[in-house]
Amino acid sequence: MPNSLSVVLITRNEAANLPRTLASVRLVLAITHEIVVVDSGSTDTTVKIARDFGARVIEEPWKGFAAQKNSAIDHATGDWILSLDADEEVSTELASEIQALLLSPASSGPPFAAYRIPRLNHFLGRPLRHGGYWPDPKLRLFRRRAARFADRPVHETLHTDTPVGQLKGHLIHHCYPTLEDYIEHMNRYSTLGAQALVDSGRAGSTWPWLAWNAVLNPTATFIYNYFLRLGFLDGREGLLQHLNHSVYVHWKYAKAWHAARDAKTPRQ
Repeated sequence: MPNSLSVVLITRNEAANLPRTLASVRLVLAITHEIVVVDSGSTDTTVKIARDFGARVIEEPWKGFAAQKNSAIDHATGDWILSLDADEEVSTELASEIQALLLSPASSGPPFAAYRIPRLNHFLGRPLRHGGYWPDPKLRLFRRRAARFADRPVHETLHTDTPVGQLKGHLIHHCYPTLEDYIEHMNRYSTLGAQALVDSGRAGSTWPWLAWNAVLNPTATFIYNYFLRLGFLDGREGLLQHLNHSVYVHWKYAKAWHAARDAKTPRQ
């Protein structure tokens, strides 16, 4: 019997992205056993779109990114799991590669229990191929029970104790179609990142800590990614991406400093 595949993702108000994502999953329908969508209170047509594509929708309250994605994994029943974000798309090359991998005879099945997949990030509609944004490998394909998302508030990643293979086909990540989307994302994620610094005891309230992390660190980040890692080759979109990423770094450490300062200031 060929290996079966469960495609899992989490959603909340993803009506603008979900049709593209689920349409790309159809490319691997020959081995797709099911599509599992864990939704957390969508008020748009996300749930209807998912069901129209034949997905099994489970509605659960929001528990955090890692916990929500692990819940989607727990609902899957296929031999293998492909974990996607709602703004990602499976390229035709990747679909063909996954099919060939999982349709191989059981006696010579996939040599690894987990695989990283390159991801091509798009900013304002332009693919970013420099500045550290490519190939951006992500562990996304794995045998059921072989990987879990680490419990962290932001930038959740899959972890496994098994050796990891590498696929050549890529995911297409439509991450920031507008500047408004990216600014909202930076504000939300910088707050989560700042809170993680506070919770781990790594947030400082001194002048040197603030100057180093909220001023010099963002500046160094821009110089490193835009010039040394050739981010300037991605045109005007690349310039905006790296400038805004540096602002995100500034916001994260500024918010952490603010929280640490307030925690040390006696209440009147």
